[in-house]
Amino acid sequence: MTQSTSDYKAVAGPKPAAPISRVRVVVFGLALFATGAGVSAWYFMRPPAAPPTPQVNAAPAALSEATLAVLLQVGLPVEIRFYSLLDSNTVGDNGREFSRRVDDLLSRYEQMGNGKIKIARFLSLSDANAALADGVKAFNMDKGDACYLGLAVVCGNQKEALSSLSPDWEPALESDLSRAIGRVVAANPPVAPVPAAKPASLEAVKQLIPNRDAVSLDQGTQLLHVQSLGEIQTETETMEARVKEIEGKLLQAQADHSDEREDAARKEYQKLQADHLVKLRQLAANEQAQISAWQQLKGGSQ
Repeated sequence: MTQSTSDYKAVAGPKPAAPISRVRVVVFGLALFATGAGVSAWYFMRPPAAPPTPQVNAAPAALSEATLAVLLQVGLPVEIRFYSLLDSNTVGDNGREFSRRVDDLLSRYEQMGNGKIKIARFLSLSDANAALADGVKAFNMDKGDACYLGLAVVCGNQKEALSSLSPDWEPALESDLSRAIGRVVAANPPVAPVPAAKPASLEAVKQLIPNRDAVSLDQGTQLLHVQSLGEIQTETETMEARVKEIEGKLLQAQADHSDEREDAARKEYQKLQADHLVKLRQLAANEQAQISAWQQLKGGSQ
């Protein structure tokens, strides 16, 4: 088993959660692995809109589009082991509140992980040996019982540790965790064979490429990929329009000092984000099915 450890170093203090209106909507594209083993997401960042004057700190922010791009390509089970072993005599309220925010972030990963992300929580000081075995570092040993606050990301025979979490590095936690997930998944590529194409996919490909005898395997694959990108563009534009609507609701709720409507707008955005991810997965699956059908029609090679 290979293991790499990423320590957190002190930087500027934690930033408040960004409001919905600061969200950068990202246009997704999907690139098919040559073996048909899986789908990798790539994205293009659009210029961000100017942030509004009101600031919102009440509700946790949704996961970033970059994180969704990582979760989109997770095809194997990933376990995130969360070690929050804190001595109440040496860790104050600020440390415990930070631990709770980390827990909330992990819950959002699990919610958006399409059943592939599982969180294992270790909360008792008796779990110290397990924490050490997973590469989590002890702290506060000079003040009392050793404490541990860290993560281990495990997929197959690969493991990465975020060995020492700190509020000072909280703004970077999501991106570091997502990169760790991406690395352990990439080190365990799926090896399942490409299934036989379904009749519906075969018919769709025949309609999209009616002159298939004059089109090479690579050319047809590219045509299907471009078709898929067009569908993804349409889906993303639809989402952008809905995000603008929700931003308007959020800003109006802020102006009216309505916590209830503000919370409803945030929940509406989080549901929109979840539905968007489901749709992207459907489009990715459709592209994979059509590529498989095209390969079958062309005899797998030319």
